Amino acid sequence: MTANTESERVAERLQRSSARLSYDPDVDVDWLAPLVDGAYGKAPERCSLYGTELWERLDEGQRAELSRQEAAAAAASGIWFELILMQGLVRHVYNSDPTTHNAQYALTEIADECRHSTMFARSIEKSGGVVRRPSRTAHRSGKIFGAICGPALLFAGAIYVEELADGMQREMMRDDSLQPMIRMISRIHVIEEARHISFAKDELGRAWARHGRIGRELIRWAIAGMAYVATSELLHPKAYTAVGLDPREARQVATANPHWRRTKAAWAAKAVEHFTEIGLIGGPSRRLWRRAGVLD
Repeated sequence: MTANTESERVAERLQRSSARLSYDPDVDVDWLAPLVDGAYGKAPERCSLYGTELWERLDEGQRAELSRQEAAAAAASGIWFELILMQGLVRHVYNSDPTTHNAQYALTEIADECRHSTMFARSIEKSGGVVRRPSRTAHRSGKIFGAICGPALLFAGAIYVEELADGMQREMMRDDSLQPMIRMISRIHVIEEARHISFAKDELGRAWARHGRIGRELIRWAIAGMAYVATSELLHPKAYTAVGLDPREARQVATANPHWRRTKAAWAAKAVEHFTEIGLIGGPSRRLWRRAGVLD
């Protein structure tokens, strides 16, 4: 089976799956239901300050609020990356034959990401999230990443961010103690992103094989830098300010917190394992993965 034939087979299968099981967040999320008083946005042990002295200073209400603010910050970072991904997918289709299943599934994925970004934006507003945009560093980095990324970097970036979100949201959707809205949003995203991850892995395999030694090393550094920024965006100083903490102190405590490092590593584990297997993580750029807190 040729690469093009295999690409078409994968894309056609994903298109059929999309037709069978896709969501409309405007209909499938109950936006009119009030938030459950006191319910967390994510499990306490998955909060960045859990287990630290700062966490012990917070009362139960502040802890729940911090969990909701951190969930909102993660949603804002999700919008940021989905916009970058959509730009790359539009270029992918622009350079493709639009009559192929591959190009048409890419368009289907763009439509999915449009709905996801709108869904995340509505969830931030509904939950009272103070984080609405990524950090200035992430915003600038996103412009650079979007401008320079070819297929290998685009699909590697998609795998990392989507697997990171998947690890987080699979826990959220199964946790009955969390806000129902957040659980439903997590369920929608997990189901639809599973197809996106399959598509990205298939495309990355072919794109990575086309690069030689120098090209691969450049991609290793670029994806390591992207992963560092994307993982850092799970936290935002405003989330700490919302519960009366000093944002600089809280950020430093979170960065050094072994519970938070284990959380990030757990969420990123599937992407790290896949990248290690194909040689995308290796050499000096491993230092950036360690700094991101997702690699021992």
